[in-house]
Amino acid sequence: QVQLVESGGGLVQPGDSLQLSCTASGIPFASSTARWYRRAPGSQRELVASIVDPDRAIYGNSVKGRFTISRDNDRKMVYLRMTNLRPEDTGVYYCNVFQVGGFDYWGQGTQVTVSS
Repeated sequence: QVQLVESGGGLVQPGDSLQLSCTASGIPFASSTARWYRRAPGSQRELVASIVDPDRAIYGNSVKGRFTISRDNDRKMVYLRMTNLRPEDTGVYYCNVFQVGGFDYWGQGTQVTVSS
């Protein structure tokens, strides 16, 4: 049974911090790439961050220096630590776990709203 469940979203003020979590089940997680995407209102989905292991991560230009992605293979979890949040960070954040040439699974998303 494959399942990805995001949590941690909510309503915060500009400048606040928030951590998102994604729990994977039924997936060979350690051999996968984990990503966070987001979709802002009226916008296309964009890549926020990607990690292949705890030492290798990439970030979208708009979040560099503010967001940090990490993973715990033993617990099959991936995290996104967001700091100095801005209104333009508002959107639905999705967890994606995939393997090149293999599986590609998505969670249902968690809403992040940054507003004063």
